[in-house]
Amino acid sequence: MQRSFLQYIIISLKGMAMGMADVVPGVSGGTIAFISGIYEEFINSLNSIDATAFKLLFKLDIKGFWKHINGNFLASLGIGIAISIVSLSKLILYLLENKPVLLWAFFFGLIIASILLIGKQIKEWNLRVVIAMILGSILSYYITIAEPASSPDSNLFVLFSGSLAIIAMILPGISGAFILLLLGSYTSILGSINGLLEGLSTANTELIISSGTKLGIFAVGAVIGLLLFSRVLAWMFKHYHNTTLAVLTGFMIGSLNKVWPWKETISTRVNSHGKIVPFIQESILPSNFDGDTKMLSVLILILIGFGLIYSLEKFSSKPKEK
Repeated sequence: MQRSFLQYIIISLKGMAMGMADVVPGVSGGTIAFISGIYEEFINSLNSIDATAFKLLFKLDIKGFWKHINGNFLASLGIGIAISIVSLSKLILYLLENKPVLLWAFFFGLIIASILLIGKQIKEWNLRVVIAMILGSILSYYITIAEPASSPDSNLFVLFSGSLAIIAMILPGISGAFILLLLGSYTSILGSINGLLEGLSTANTELIISSGTKLGIFAVGAVIGLLLFSRVLAWMFKHYHNTTLAVLTGFMIGSLNKVWPWKETISTRVNSHGKIVPFIQESILPSNFDGDTKMLSVLILILIGFGLIYSLEKFSSKPKEK
C-alpha cells in the first residue's frame, strides 16, 4: 500500500498511543490499534513474516522482503511504540502512583468508546456472536481479578513472560502489562527498561549488560509470541470475522473492571524504588471510596477519553468491509 510521509507519521503517532497504553496495567495497545483503524493490517503484516519472507531475506532480496512484510508500516508503528514506551514509562508509573483515579478515568472513557465503535463493526448478530461476546467478557473479567504472583528470575520464565504478554498486548481489552503484573514480571521488566536508560546515560557497563540481557530475552519471547499468534488471529478474522469481533468486544467489556477509577487497596507491595504501592485492588462505588472522589475531574476525563477515541475513529482509515 502506497502512503505519503505524513501518513507514516500518523501511523507512528498511533504507535505511540499503543505504546502508552501497553505500559499501563489494564489497558491494551491492541484496543488503540483497533479503534484507530490499523488492527487488521497490523495482524496481517505480522502474519506475512513467513517462510516466503525468510527466503527473500536469505536471497538478499531486501526490497522484496521489505515489501512482502509491509515493512514501512511495521517500522513506522514500531518506532512509535518504542518511543512511547521509553519516554512515557516513568510518567505512566508516576501517574499510577500519584494520580491513579484520574488516569483510570481517562482510560475508562477510551475503552467505553472503543466498545461502542468495535461493536458497530459486527455486521450480523446471531446466537454464536452473542455467546462469543459473553465468554470474552467473562474471561477478561476474571483475568482482571486474578491475584498477581511472585516471579522467578530465570531466563526461561522471562522468555515465557515475553511470549504471553505480547499476545495480550495485541488483543483489545486484555492488557499485556497486566499479564506481566499477574506473572510478577511487570516491575522487573519496566525496571530493566529504566535500568538500561540509566546505564546508557551514566556509561555503567554492568547495568547496561544486565538490563539489556533481560530485555533481549524478553524481546525474543515477544517475537515468538507475535509470529505464532498473529497467524491465529489472521485465520480467525478471515473465517469468523463477526465472531472474532464479538470476542474482542467482550474482552474490552470485561476489562472495564480493571480501569474503573475508584478502587480499594487490599494489599500493597514495595516497587523498584522502595516505595509502597497498591498490589491487589478491588473496584468500589464512589460513595465507598476512602478519599476525594474527584468526581467532576473524573467525568471530564472520561468524556475527554471518549471524545479522543471518536476523533481517532473519524480521522482514521476505516477497516475494509468483509
